[in-house]
Amino acid sequence: MTSVDLKLRGGRVHLPGGPADVDVGVSAGRIVAIGQVGDAGETIDCTGLDVLPGVIDSQVHFREPGLEYKEDLESGSRSAVLGGVTAVFEMPNTKPNTDSAEAIADKLARAKDRMWCDHAFYVGATATNAPQLRELERLPGTAGVKIFMGASTGDLLVAEDSELARVLASGKRRVAIHAEDEARMNARLDERVTGDPASHPVWRDDESALLATQRILRLAREAKRRIHVLHVTTPAELELLGQNKDIATCEVTPQHLTLAGEDAYPRLGTFAQMNPPIRSGAHRDGLWHWLGQGVPDVLGSDHAPHSREEKAKEYPASPSGMPGVQTLLPLMLNHVAEGRLSLQRLIDLTSAGPQRIFGIVGKGRIVTGYDADFTIVDLKARWTIEEEWLASRCGWSPFTGMTLTGKPVGTIVRGNRVMWDGALANAAIGQPVRFEAVEFG
Repeated sequence: MTSVDLKLRGGRVHLPGGPADVDVGVSAGRIVAIGQVGDAGETIDCTGLDVLPGVIDSQVHFREPGLEYKEDLESGSRSAVLGGVTAVFEMPNTKPNTDSAEAIADKLARAKDRMWCDHAFYVGATATNAPQLRELERLPGTAGVKIFMGASTGDLLVAEDSELARVLASGKRRVAIHAEDEARMNARLDERVTGDPASHPVWRDDESALLATQRILRLAREAKRRIHVLHVTTPAELELLGQNKDIATCEVTPQHLTLAGEDAYPRLGTFAQMNPPIRSGAHRDGLWHWLGQGVPDVLGSDHAPHSREEKAKEYPASPSGMPGVQTLLPLMLNHVAEGRLSLQRLIDLTSAGPQRIFGIVGKGRIVTGYDADFTIVDLKARWTIEEEWLASRCGWSPFTGMTLTGKPVGTIVRGNRVMWDGALANAAIGQPVRFEAVEFG
């Protein structure tokens, strides 16, 4: 057998057909052999470890350009690979907004030789750029179009049905949706209680989320446009989305699956504040129910860092958002260890699922010919999240001090070992993610 560049030896490899005790051979950044692999330029001993397809986090906010004091593309992607993430989709609510070809080109230029993982950038929909979206969504390195139906961090907002319809009519790729109803939230501003972040989910209530999701499903069906509803927080939305799988996919986040408002707001205060909000334990349990029914398609971290000083402001002056790209996989591995979902289901949510619904080329599965992206984990490792481990520029996490079972040990991107046992490689090698609609449309 001919020599390969890299061999992963001795691990339990999670193939599309299930786990197998096989070796994996890599050459020129692609998987070339699964099973018995001959000589290799480099061999990584994975004995006692599980080799997963590279984790894809399809919702992060890395804040560059314009808000680099919170995060930038380098620090955010460093957080990603330390947490076992091999590719990210980055959101458009930066300063300036990512809403033009020039802004996409700027982000790709900034990412070159600075981002540790592979990457794609969303273009933000506005009331004025709808006619251009059909061209913008096809630019190389673009993850697609993102719509904010409700105001969140930044000033991207498309709230009216007529404007939403114009956006949905322009293009063919799946559109990502932040579904909160702006009119209802504006009418409920008095529900906010100064100094009480627990009033956040009272203000941005279940109905704000459900109403927006109902509206966008109706509009998407009229436009015959596929949509992807982000960070779903209510069981009622998941039930509805499960009835509309022909046109809609959806995402849940580790924080909404892990935190409950009854504990989070008294313990964390404004550091638990995000949009859509952390809701009750009953909501969290409902999300798990529908996860068990197979409705959510992907997990995204919604990594959205702010400085400690900003988060420490009195509610509601405090901004919404929390970091999460580095803790996405550890939190979910702990849920696997505690029996809430299978490792096979987690793999689908974090690799095969994103590949399938976004049309990613060559990622998401361990098969011959695909990119050699691997997330290598120790399912038995017992450890505690400490601030010293966190790489985000914001420097904090709502999960600091949490003891978990299951830890990412290695992150390999296109055959490059960018992280091993907490140590980074010498250089960042991230490249733009490729998409079927762009490459072959």
